[in-house]
Amino acid sequence: MEYDFYTLGVLYLVYSFAGWVGETVVATVRGKHFANRGAAAGPFCFVYGSTAVLLAVGFTDLRSNPVYLFFACTLASTVMEWLTAKLLERLHRRKWWDYSGKRFNLNGYVCLQYSLLWGVLGTASVLWLNGLLLRLCQAIPSWLLHPLVWAAVIVAALDQIGSAVLVGHYAAKHPVLEQLNQRLGESSDGLRRRIALYVEKRIQRAYPAAARQEPTIAQNGETPLSAADLLWLFVVGAFLGDLVETVFCRLTAGVWMSRSSLVWGPFSVVWGLALALTTVLLRQNQDKSDRYLFVFGTVMGGVYEYVCSAVTELLFGTVFWDYSKFKFNLGGRINLLYCFFWGMAAVVWMRYGYPVVMKCMTRLRSRVRPWMTVLLAVFMAVNMVTSSLALARYDARTSGVPAANAVETYLDAHFDNARMERIYPNAKKVEKAG
Repeated sequence: MEYDFYTLGVLYLVYSFAGWVGETVVATVRGKHFANRGAAAGPFCFVYGSTAVLLAVGFTDLRSNPVYLFFACTLASTVMEWLTAKLLERLHRRKWWDYSGKRFNLNGYVCLQYSLLWGVLGTASVLWLNGLLLRLCQAIPSWLLHPLVWAAVIVAALDQIGSAVLVGHYAAKHPVLEQLNQRLGESSDGLRRRIALYVEKRIQRAYPAAARQEPTIAQNGETPLSAADLLWLFVVGAFLGDLVETVFCRLTAGVWMSRSSLVWGPFSVVWGLALALTTVLLRQNQDKSDRYLFVFGTVMGGVYEYVCSAVTELLFGTVFWDYSKFKFNLGGRINLLYCFFWGMAAVVWMRYGYPVVMKCMTRLRSRVRPWMTVLLAVFMAVNMVTSSLALARYDARTSGVPAANAVETYLDAHFDNARMERIYPNAKKVEKAG
């Protein structure tokens, strides 16, 4: 199956709506009153859409092996549910659902029975439902499909982001719905307050666990990470990841080679995002055992690396690593040994790396001016955009597509094949069918 922005947009919207319908029906039957599920104002549960896109992009190449596909969908869906629960708790300072009463649960966020259900549903979507949706997309003229998808995705994104920001802002000040109602009743300044009130009421009715307002770790004195903290953690993690991989290649293969994800500087985006995400999710669990951190890192790292491989192949038509020669590999995208490395990295980072980095950041915070952080953010954004454009142009150029505009001409002149092969020595172009 060949996916592009428009077909993935359709999958995202259809599964988000289907997830909302399913959740609302189940919650309504169980609660014996209408429960409008979802975190946004519209009839969507976007975690379903995001998961469906993740499974479609990441696991389509496993369709020939339904057993592997089922376990992959189960694991990826469980990780997505766990991440969603943690991020919603961080944003709204409360738990939205709690599976603590069910057997084989993890911190009340996920449980075995629902994980198996997500595995079945995910397998069905990849094997049959996505193909049906693709055929429906092909039946719609592109002049109609493209603007409809753009408009729907933009509205959905604004709905999701706006609702999250508004409710998160008011939830921080008014953790109880009655307080929010009182404040909004005293003074109303327009649409943003009405949306916040509507979504807050909806959350309170649809998610009883959230309505109980049990204190979370974020409410019990833990200092939240700022956007600047996350940026610096990402950059430090990207640099350290590139350094570790470079030394590892030297020790194991006997050669020095570039392990950077970007065209300027020794930065591995995969490692930067991984360490920043690990910090956000595990910083309140630093007292957990090394075994817990290791298992978390092994599972999360494996899913994360697999998805990164699939997404970069989809976007740039290039495979940046191939583990086909390793034992216990899955599609050449991950292998068991390197999953264990992710687990060890999680233990080392949370036990030693993160505390040291945070101490250094605390000492340097008074010396790091806001303009320095802004300058770093601009540099990394430009670096990532330029790298993406250079990789996309590299893929097109090696396919025989000539430069069509001034930007592509500039990329051909400054990021020719020789330079791209030095930066990405392990990259292999994927031969496209047809």
